[in-house]
Amino acid sequence: MSSESYPPLSPPAKPLLIVLSGFSGAGKDAILHKLRESGCPLEFIITVTTRAQRTNERDGVHYRFLSKNKFQELIDRRELLEWATVYGNWYGVPREPVKHALDTGKDIIIKVDVQGAAAIKKILPQAVFIFLTPPSMDDLLRRLKQRRTESPADLDLRVKTAREELEKLPLFDYIVLNRQGEIDRAAAAIQAIIAAEKCRAKPRELVL
Repeated sequence: MSSESYPPLSPPAKPLLIVLSGFSGAGKDAILHKLRESGCPLEFIITVTTRAQRTNERDGVHYRFLSKNKFQELIDRRELLEWATVYGNWYGVPREPVKHALDTGKDIIIKVDVQGAAAIKKILPQAVFIFLTPPSMDDLLRRLKQRRTESPADLDLRVKTAREELEKLPLFDYIVLNRQGEIDRAAAAIQAIIAAEKCRAKPRELVL
């Protein structure tokens, strides 16, 4: 038998940064909740916002809700990975939790709007970008109406913005359909993407 040694066929997996984005009303929060429930081994990075907290939201779970002054302080101290104005409110991703998770080899998932995904793409192009969407624009409008958190003018703006966001699809690696009543299927698709990414012959290299 030859004593020649060979390198291991499965090199250590690199940490992944999953960027989950999509239309307002596509079900991103519900997907994150389902992934948490399933025990998926991910670091869930909580974004910060100046938007008013909704009755069904928990501070530190769905978002960290901040005043405009506090948000500006984070910008001034360069503590945000990216930030943007969406529907008149500020949203941003804190830098330190992302850096710490990557440095310790943990996989990360971040929920951002399409603007935020485009900004992260410029900083960390080797992240995994997933676009979550309902099957049709009619379905999206129905979901927005059902949640009853927007005025008619806000609804019109969200639909108009969604049509513009369709033009940004090329910056994403994957599109996941979130069909009505099939959230388990959408969450499973995201877990399958993560599993496939872990099998890449050339792992993504993330440096922050």
